Amino acid sequence: MKKIILTASFALCSALGMAQGSTEYGSGLKVNVNDDGSKYFRVITWAQFWTQHNSDKPLDANGNEQEALTFSLRRVRMLLYTQISPDFLIVTHFGLNSLTADNMSPTGVKDNSELFIHDAYVQYSLSKNHALGGGLHYWNGVSRLNSSSTLNMMTLDNQRQTWANLGLSDQFGRSMGVFAKGAFKRLQYRVAINDALTNNLEAATVPVNGGAAVYAGKRLLGSKEAGKTYSGYFEYNFLDTESNFLPYKVGTYLGSKKVFNIGAGFFLHPNGAVLADAAGKLKGEDVTIFGLDAFYDAPIGKKGGALTAYALYQNDDYGKDYRFGTTYETGTMIYSHVGYLLPLKYKTKFQPYLSYTDRKIEALNDNATQIGVGANVFLTGHHSKLSLEYQSLKYADADAVNTITLQAMVYL
Repeated sequence: MKKIILTASFALCSALGMAQGSTEYGSGLKVNVNDDGSKYFRVITWAQFWTQHNSDKPLDANGNEQEALTFSLRRVRMLLYTQISPDFLIVTHFGLNSLTADNMSPTGVKDNSELFIHDAYVQYSLSKNHALGGGLHYWNGVSRLNSSSTLNMMTLDNQRQTWANLGLSDQFGRSMGVFAKGAFKRLQYRVAINDALTNNLEAATVPVNGGAAVYAGKRLLGSKEAGKTYSGYFEYNFLDTESNFLPYKVGTYLGSKKVFNIGAGFFLHPNGAVLADAAGKLKGEDVTIFGLDAFYDAPIGKKGGALTAYALYQNDDYGKDYRFGTTYETGTMIYSHVGYLLPLKYKTKFQPYLSYTDRKIEALNDNATQIGVGANVFLTGHHSKLSLEYQSLKYADADAVNTITLQAMVYL
């Protein structure tokens, strides 16, 4: 009978791009199911707890002022991937997001507090550098941040608008469809064809005659007219080549790699948006989003310092004058962040950072700006860290909303 053993393989850690800044962890929990390790499964689990103070708390359903200080579980996840041979891969990822006292229920069965599947896909290797797959997947287009890993972000959380179609055409950043991914030497690619979400964030919204677009093409025009989405992302690795074994893009390597990439990507949903003319006749409009970005992450000097920098230009066309809250708008966006890992001779590492967003909102002929100032305290790389961030959002002519968040994260 074949032995089942636990291994911590640094080689596997490097191959998968799981450079998390901690040699103590290695490749984590990997269970071999044959003697040579060619058949195995790996388990990854993590939790992020938030304590947050928000300067702008709306009234509750009874008209009462809400508490400014809140607690939440931002993410609790488990990811399992399995290879029975180098030619086949199965990825399963489940968990919950943003669990608070407001969406918990007495018995834990309310929609927002339930565990749900994030990823579940199968993949077949065509060759050493190319593969095809299908299922519920995260091989997204547009930009690096649209496939961001939530294990190793540099900022407290991802810049929200970079998950450009989350909840509009997909389920929490994941789509049901087929994908191809691979590399031509230093040029990596990912492309996908997916089914558009029917019951999206605007499931109850109808277009106003002569008004702005609504993201409801599949629901109102049918799957033949608006059933499919198309996406892709292409990046060139000038220095160290990053892993594309899994779809999740690393936020900061903490000086363990030297990376400089330039990328470009797109998302297209034909007839994804709907307009109603003065007479109420419906007409589809294509949703088109594209991005250009650059990522740099490298050690600085010989004392353990490291620089992480990222910049993105994103053009969002969700249809005429489209707006959904303060999250999605037809317009353009420039986003950047920069962080510096301090070269201190301690096991505990410190990384202050800044982020900035400027969005042009077509419907308002105005802008939204967002500034973030924060710091990470790495107790054991990304596997045990604390993050503190101050964020200020100024949306058009509304008063600025200021938020302070403390995060405690453990990742195994």
